[in-house]
Amino acid sequence: MKRFLAIFIGSATSAEKAKWDANEDSKRQELVQRGMQAWGEWVKKHQDSIIDFGSPLGKTKRVGRDGISDLVNKDTAYVIVQAESHEAAARIFVDHAHFSIFPGDSIEIMECLPMPGASES
Repeated sequence: MKRFLAIFIGSATSAEKAKWDANEDSKRQELVQRGMQAWGEWVKKHQDSIIDFGSPLGKTKRVGRDGISDLVNKDTAYVIVQAESHEAAARIFVDHAHFSIFPGDSIEIMECLPMPGASES
């Protein structure tokens, strides 16, 4: 089985986020409850594929030749799954609550490749 990192993408300025923010607090809370329930159901359905349940992501620091700086990106959370192929890994996230209920933009899935020169265990 191959390993894949899935990054949940969301923009604070997207049209979907603006619609979300326009809801009354009670409606948003209802959607949060519905979304978390759907997320939990997704976890149960795919528990055999999930290696690391991940977590929400906080503020970003960037380290480069120029030193350390603050960075704003659209990365909101991550999870690591295993699957036979990249396509199979992507199918795990179709209709995920991140964008079917919550105002997330997308989920990007990339294969975790072996470190060059490292022996596989």
